[in-house]
Amino acid sequence: MRLTPRNAAAAVLAVATFVLGSALLSGCKKAEARKEGEIVIGFSTRDLSSEYTAKLSQAVLDQAKTRPGVKVVMTDGQSDVQKQYNQVENFVAQKVDAIIINPCEYEASTPAVDKAKAAGIPIVIVNQTTKSAGDAYIGSNDLDAGRMAMEAIAKKLHGQGGVLMIHGIMGTSAQLEREAGAREVFAKYPGLKLIDQQTASWDRAKAMTLTENWIQAHKGKFSAIFAHNDEMAMGALLALERAGIKKDIYVIGIDGIAQALTAVKDGRLDATVFQDGVGQGKGSLDAAVLLAKKQPCPKQTMIPFQLLTRDNVAPFLK
Repeated sequence: MRLTPRNAAAAVLAVATFVLGSALLSGCKKAEARKEGEIVIGFSTRDLSSEYTAKLSQAVLDQAKTRPGVKVVMTDGQSDVQKQYNQVENFVAQKVDAIIINPCEYEASTPAVDKAKAAGIPIVIVNQTTKSAGDAYIGSNDLDAGRMAMEAIAKKLHGQGGVLMIHGIMGTSAQLEREAGAREVFAKYPGLKLIDQQTASWDRAKAMTLTENWIQAHKGKFSAIFAHNDEMAMGALLALERAGIKKDIYVIGIDGIAQALTAVKDGRLDATVFQDGVGQGKGSLDAAVLLAKKQPCPKQTMIPFQLLTRDNVAPFLK
């Protein structure tokens, strides 16, 4: 079965329901009785409707299965900062042994991290950062992702041409750092011009609509689109294909979700910057267990991004 955002999220929800029993995915019920010696880890993920986040979340659950005596209570923040804060607050009330948070936003998710730290519960931040540091961070350098994507565009365009940039949710660490990395490359190539930039909030449909509008407003003025994630890159790709102008436009995204990898293999999407969601998920669970056991744990684990094109995508396809 081809993985889509809808069935990816459904798969994680199904597994989570099996693992958690009566725990809700949008919030926590009263804590179940804890088995003697059991380590309970609360996990608030950003948004299971995102294929990348679903893959990362599945990896957390899968890794927990390999650790006897470890139970993960997972909740879905649904990109809602207040909902995620309430979830962390519930974890604190339940006195879980450690918390993993995949934060919704950089600034606005900081109080949730502070809440756990004030309660003395170790907290692992995964994939995106917050203003307050957790006890451990597992992720990738989003500045590098922005640089890689824009360097690929600069190479394709020989340093000359118009570029459109589709942002993720404004204020998230990934959006801020991917934009900053891209701007470093713009500064190196004066011939590259940022024609327009807007947010599509990590969403495929919004990116498709945005690109349709841009085609009307900027047709003939741009030669590349940099989308901050693959969901938005796929939306832009569809709009360009429907307009019959994709062959003239270079499109790149970030994450390496299943449909993007297939589109790169088929020559539809030009490239993606692969982010190892499975590695991040597994690493965050391992870090949470170490912290729960009061054992030494690296403060930061960074997993490199990798540029994938048609020439090197094959090993990543499943």
